[in-house]
Amino acid sequence: MVVDETKLHEFIGKVVNEWGAAEGALITFIGDRLGLFKAMIGTDGVTSDELAKKTGTHPRIIKEWLAAQAAGGYVIYDHIKDTYTLPEEHAMALTDENSPAYIAGFYQSLVSLFKDEEKIIETFKTGKGLGWGDHHHYLYEGTERFFKPNYVANLTRNWIPALDSIEHKLKNGGAKVADVGCGHGASTILMAKAYPNSQFIGFDSHKPSIERAREQAEKENLQNLTFEVARSTDYPGDDYDLVAFFDCFHDMGDPSGAARHVLQTLRKKKGIWMLVEPFANDKLEDNLNPLGRVFYSVSSIVCVPASLSENGPALGAQAGEKRISEIIKSAGFSKFRRATQTPFNLVFEAKP
Repeated sequence: MVVDETKLHEFIGKVVNEWGAAEGALITFIGDRLGLFKAMIGTDGVTSDELAKKTGTHPRIIKEWLAAQAAGGYVIYDHIKDTYTLPEEHAMALTDENSPAYIAGFYQSLVSLFKDEEKIIETFKTGKGLGWGDHHHYLYEGTERFFKPNYVANLTRNWIPALDSIEHKLKNGGAKVADVGCGHGASTILMAKAYPNSQFIGFDSHKPSIERAREQAEKENLQNLTFEVARSTDYPGDDYDLVAFFDCFHDMGDPSGAARHVLQTLRKKKGIWMLVEPFANDKLEDNLNPLGRVFYSVSSIVCVPASLSENGPALGAQAGEKRISEIIKSAGFSKFRRATQTPFNLVFEAKP
């Protein structure tokens, strides 16, 4: 075998960069947990001793943490003053939970997967899958924190307005809405707050998530919102003007059954089904890019195992519009279209 030394060195260089990224993900999560990034906001630069004192942490370890973050470009090091600065743009992404660019939740969900290492290895070997509810609780918490900013930025401003004639009823006519697979209820609560004249019910099969959603709704003092434990194939009701699935259809054990059930639960079969799914092209070769790598990776350890745990078809996070359309039309829907999209999501509308 003849080895191309240039290609080998290029690959090793890529690997070293990814070692730093992998370890950097853990220390970034630690920075989030300990409030290190937040403590750097509003300063012209802090020393390691100053940051340790502000956060009640050990100065020698913080010095190493800051050096790693500076090497990764997360903070800026001033070698003359021996201080570290968190740029405003980085602070927006790492500390501002109301920013559409907020990303800290992803690090929490990522750490959860390392905690589930043995379970994931077992599902790789057996193919029996790993249910959503069998993961570490960091996954649920991190997913909510990561998805919510995207919903805040787009759900009522862009996605619902892109649907066919439902926004007016939500605002004025008093629509009835089911949010299926709602998790901790971030999407449901956002809609309930934006459309107080409409009624919202959030459904999820994971009881702890529904309990958390109820707690959040109670804090918001919302009267037009309830949460119930139910599956996508048997949630109650047959008079919904809008049924919404946010980033969950591809995970399901029975997406075809879920599609048939949605059709039966729409009001007089004239309502609208909105599906928000990860952005994906239909061909694998067109998804071989940084975003596709993220989605395929998380899909192999979360999405596909979740579906396999229920003997499902394992659509995966990169199912794509063509495959999803086939399932929904086979269930009896006559109309299916891409209503809008973002760099991270495809938003579909299905109608009877």
